[in-house]
Order: sequence, then C-alpha cells, then structure tokens
Amino acid sequence: MNVNWEGILPIEGEIIVVEDDPMLRSLMCDIVKEIGAEAVAFDTADNALTYLLQGHGQCRLVIVDHNVPGQIQGTEFIQMVREKWPSIGAILTSGYLLDSTTIPPSTIYLLKPWSLDDLVIAATSFLQPDNPIHKI
Repeated sequence: MNVNWEGILPIEGEIIVVEDDPMLRSLMCDIVKEIGAEAVAFDTADNALTYLLQGHGQCRLVIVDHNVPGQIQGTEFIQMVREKWPSIGAILTSGYLLDSTTIPPSTIYLLKPWSLDDLVIAATSFLQPDNPIHKI
C-alpha cells in the first residue's frame, strides 16, 4: 500500500510534534517536512503548550504521543489546545490501546506502530480536507 504523494497540496503553517522518543520524534519531523510543512518538535506536552501560549498562532495540527513526560499527557494537551484554538487538528499516538471514550472528539488515534502511510493520510485529512489522498 502506497500513498499517492502527488495529491498533497502545499501546506502553510506549523505542525507541532510531541514525542519523547528522540528517534521517533526525528522520524515524525522528517515525515512532516516531506509533506511540505514546518515541524516544531517537543519532548513534552508542557513545552509545546508553552510554545503555543507564547503566540505562535501558525499551528495547523498537533501530533502528540499520549504517554509523554511532564505534567500534561497527550489527551489533556489536545483538550487544552482545542479549548483555546478549536481550528487546530489533532492526531494522538500511543503504544498502548486507549479506551475510545478517553480520546478527544475529532481526534485521529494512531496505535503504534503506525505506518508512514497512516500518518500521512491522517495529517493531510486535517490539512487538506477537500482534497484527500488515498492508499493505492
């Protein structure tokens, strides 16, 4: 299964990546850059929230691991972001199966290990909802 990469439109704004595993965080940033967006990476949701509160309003999407160090977990971070910036899309990842009732509404949940295609399709579903890409 491959994603039709030609269907991705130019992306403006930032995608915030919150992942405590440095190798996975780097991979996720590379994927974000590959689809033409700017990645801003953090190892805690606390730092990502501070960044957003400092007036960085160009964020279009957050991709956050549920179980990260710090005081704020992934689902809480998404809820906080949605309360203040409802137009920001959210993808939640986790290596653990989460109860679907704990996942914030309108959030795409990707169980690890997710595939490259799944992450790209999830991201572009928020970033270009009128021009979806599909697996071929």
